[in-house]
Amino acid sequence: MLGHRPARAPGPRAVGRAVRPGADAAPARVGPRGDVGPRTPAYAGRVRWWERVGAWDVSHRAAVDALGAALLALVVVPSSAAFASTTPAQGSTVLVLVALGMVVPLAWRRTRPAASAATVYSVALLHMLAGVPMVQPADLLVLVALYSVTVHGPVWAYRTAITGALVGAGLLGAVLGLIDGDPASGVASSFVVALLAVSVFAFALVRRSRRESIDNLVDRARRLEIERDQQAQIATAAERTRIAREMHDIVAHSLSVIIAQADGGRYAAASDPAAATRSLTTISETGRAALADMRRLLGVLRPEIGAAQAPSAGAARTAGPGGVVVGGPGGPPAPPPVADLAPQPAVDDIAHLVEQVRASGVRISLVRMGQDRPLPPGTGLTVYRICQESLTNVLKHAGPGPTVTVLLQWTTSSLVLEVSDDGRGAAAQGGDGAGQGVLGMRERAAMLGGTLAVGPRPGGGFRVRAEIPLPTRSPHAPQHAGTPATEETA
Repeated sequence: MLGHRPARAPGPRAVGRAVRPGADAAPARVGPRGDVGPRTPAYAGRVRWWERVGAWDVSHRAAVDALGAALLALVVVPSSAAFASTTPAQGSTVLVLVALGMVVPLAWRRTRPAASAATVYSVALLHMLAGVPMVQPADLLVLVALYSVTVHGPVWAYRTAITGALVGAGLLGAVLGLIDGDPASGVASSFVVALLAVSVFAFALVRRSRRESIDNLVDRARRLEIERDQQAQIATAAERTRIAREMHDIVAHSLSVIIAQADGGRYAAASDPAAATRSLTTISETGRAALADMRRLLGVLRPEIGAAQAPSAGAARTAGPGGVVVGGPGGPPAPPPVADLAPQPAVDDIAHLVEQVRASGVRISLVRMGQDRPLPPGTGLTVYRICQESLTNVLKHAGPGPTVTVLLQWTTSSLVLEVSDDGRGAAAQGGDGAGQGVLGMRERAAMLGGTLAVGPRPGGGFRVRAEIPLPTRSPHAPQHAGTPATEETA
């Protein structure tokens, strides 16, 4: 379309303007689990000056209240003294003392609101019973005490305070009606004072509700942040445990095979050079396989290393379609190298594992029973690793010339793996590990809801039996070809 210009991607400066506090637009909010929430207002990142003042006031309550009480005394005490100029000297002194007695407790109106309100109410009651003029500027401080105890005090304190204020309003109206001889004026005075007290109390309840809501939101945000950090730590620990378990299975099994082959090749070197050559070949293949597994495992942790490496100056350049040189100067960049990826081992790879152990000179047989079927994700790897660790323990602890049987039994509700031998593993003393292999097998079986039994078997030897639950197969599920029971013997 004529006159249409495609939108350009924002440059670094535009992006900086978009996320800088106070800009016209604001980035989307990303939650702790990576979910993108609604966009926050552009002013959400700024702290206003009154918010800073409010935060400073909350953190310095005692000092601010003391300063406010001192400034209030400079206003209330002189005004009370001026108001008492028409009274006798004794009454003037009482009014000044009453004003001081009602101003001073306001210095701890937020730190100890109940005690402050009780003191102010007591002084006001004494002032009322003293017989001096009933109303003076200091009497308004009763409302300040009522507000403070309602916003900052416990529930019982502000309920007592509003009850005392209403009772005081009625008592004030009664005293004024007796002094003036006009009950109607006393009732009107009581009504006005009670209305002021109820209004202040209602406003204070609204402030208290808002403050409690903010405190609850802050506490909830803090707890969510702690929970997010704990979940991250738990996930990190679980991932470290998984990586350590994989590393243990790879390294322990490979080294056990290598050690067994090296010992056998050393003893057979003089009498049977061909056997020594086969041992060296097995050592080489096992080492390469272990190194490839290690690279794949570490490549998952650092997938960006292969793509981040720039091609060297002497890298070969290939010709693409149309004779265009790929990776050379003036041509399109060469694609990043593809990581060496391979599927994770599963139940079908147990046969290869058995062949690898058989090549080390161990008499081993693989028995399959039942009808195999597809496994849920992760189950095949778990069964393979348990079998791998069991055969590693056979190579390490069973002694010379053991006979090993690996049983895979498919039932309607579970898959049973049993690795048994007739060696001396149950009576072997010491070891070069800290028992992490058996612990890892138990953890793998428990993650899938299965069980693991490890221990000596009757008649000698050792047995590892793992039972992994499987989902019930639907009667309409396709049948897989396979024999009910097969056996492969060395």
